[in-house]
Amino acid sequence: MTDQPLNDGPDAPRGCPVAHGGGADPTRLYGPEAAVDPIGIYGRLRKEHGPVAPVLLEGDVPAWLVLGYRENRRVLDNPRQFSRDSRIWRDWKEGRVESTSPLMQMVGWRPDCVSQDGEPHRRLRSAVTDNLQAVSGRGIRRHVTHFANKQIDAFAEAGSADLVTEYAEYLPMLVLTRVFGLAESEGRRLAESSAQVIKGGAEALAHNDRIMQILGELTERKRVEPGSDFTTGLLEHHADLDEDEIVNHLRLVLITAHTTTSNLLARVLQLVLTDAGRLSGLVSGQLNISAVVEEVMWNTPPLAVLPGRFATADMELGGHRLQEGDLLVLGLTAGNIDPEIRPDVGVSVHGNQSHLAFSGGPHECPGQNIGQAIIETAVDVLLHRLPGLRLAVTPEELTATASTWEARLDRLPVQFAA
Repeated sequence: MTDQPLNDGPDAPRGCPVAHGGGADPTRLYGPEAAVDPIGIYGRLRKEHGPVAPVLLEGDVPAWLVLGYRENRRVLDNPRQFSRDSRIWRDWKEGRVESTSPLMQMVGWRPDCVSQDGEPHRRLRSAVTDNLQAVSGRGIRRHVTHFANKQIDAFAEAGSADLVTEYAEYLPMLVLTRVFGLAESEGRRLAESSAQVIKGGAEALAHNDRIMQILGELTERKRVEPGSDFTTGLLEHHADLDEDEIVNHLRLVLITAHTTTSNLLARVLQLVLTDAGRLSGLVSGQLNISAVVEEVMWNTPPLAVLPGRFATADMELGGHRLQEGDLLVLGLTAGNIDPEIRPDVGVSVHGNQSHLAFSGGPHECPGQNIGQAIIETAVDVLLHRLPGLRLAVTPEELTATASTWEARLDRLPVQFAA
């Protein structure tokens, strides 16, 4: 893969070959290679292009992947230069991306706080943050304990389980059904549909429609039967959200909270079960689970790539020339392992919370405390319910499958005393 300079000289700013008419073929962030070796792709792109690289997203849609830690921070902290509003996306405006593209579920504009900047963003985000703070004080850990025990009851007598498919994959969504005021029976369907929206592919649109239908019906019900839940809180908030804004914020929180927390829970359990010292430290109380979560946040954040930002003007970033309306996607994993800031990824990051896993700037994740509470409680319940818990395969046998946006652990088989 070669780079096409826009003008002469080895240090000249470079433009995205596909987006701006050059002849090189950018790397695809989807497909067979990306599914098994995203870290290898990030490393190759960094070597060939530096901290920003031209890539292709699903459907061969051109974008810039931000690989450098400092460059990620610049984009996240400067919404006037790098907007979250996809209505300025040039490929969309000029008809090169269809409304049915799976990318639109992740990148397309919606009437929610992550799609806007400035005062509209502040108004909408206040409704989300105020109500997340309210529900976080209403027994999140009690809900997690209840559903964690219920999940464990289903396999506790077997002496073996897959902690991905039988625990981490659904537990956060079950907690969210209680937080939102949904029926527990909706949890499994919503978890599967949320995973498919993130994964992309031909079914993403249909699964998104299923989620929107369930949440629309929930909103109608809560107007008639309000409760002490997140949905009612949005309906009654002084920001005065309209119907579309309410349903789209329910969608936003449901999908992002479940998919990131389920992925993070699986990765934390993986790290604990592949290190006997960590496992014994947690069981004995000598090690705090927050230290394990912090390490995972640095090395395998639940979202590997964050969509999307849009250049508000022609500018330079990481040695490349961006044009107004260009799409950028943020490499959170790549930024966290940037050799410019972490020349030795084996060095402990304990106490260092400057990772990119929660994004940053005005759009930083507002639900961090809830996610942390789910992880900590879920791990604690599991370790104390299953004596003799151990990995049933070698660590090298554990595999993960990546999409553009995340890399998820395929399975985590364990054994324990029945």
